[in-house]
Amino acid sequence: MPPGRGPRPHVGPPEAGAEVEGADYARVDWWGAELEGVTFTRCRFDDAGLEELVTRRCVFDQCVLTGVRMAGSRHSGSAFLSCRFDRARLFDARWDGCKLTGSQFPGAELRPMTSVESDWSWTALRGADLSGLDLSGQRFREADLTGADLRECDLTGADLDHARLQGAQLRGADLRGASTDAVDWRAFGLTGVRLDLVQAVQVARAQGALVAD
Repeated sequence: MPPGRGPRPHVGPPEAGAEVEGADYARVDWWGAELEGVTFTRCRFDDAGLEELVTRRCVFDQCVLTGVRMAGSRHSGSAFLSCRFDRARLFDARWDGCKLTGSQFPGAELRPMTSVESDWSWTALRGADLSGLDLSGQRFREADLTGADLRECDLTGADLDHARLQGAQLRGADLRGASTDAVDWRAFGLTGVRLDLVQAVQVARAQGALVAD
């Protein structure tokens, strides 16, 4: 194994309530660790092993999690703000009341996952495979979902205001009750998409129809 590239299991997780800035946690092995009220600012977790990690009310601010392994992790009331999850393995993760605003997920494995009352606003999810997920009631305000696979997604009651959906796949998705202000209905196919009456009117108007009040 090349020097400096092996795991660093001796680097343990911080104590509850700790505030850490600029630390390098690359390749740490925190399998099954529990973090409570810890704040990480501009820290690096490149290729870290965080499987089955549990976080409660933690903050990861502008952190880099490239190649991180977080399968089976559980997060409650935590915030991942403007973080990078390049090539992260996040399958079977659970986000409960979390904020992921402004974070980027290029090449990340995101399904299956569970997201409950969480905020994905301003996230970069271009080309992400989110097919079949229950994302009802979630916030995706101004999220970049260009080319994302949203087939069979439950997006009922979601906040999609100003979301970018160009080229997204939505066949079988349920958008009823979702907020869709400034969504470009001409930018993606609507075959098999479930809409409510308000959205149907928006679609018609986007196609140039004159809809009587």
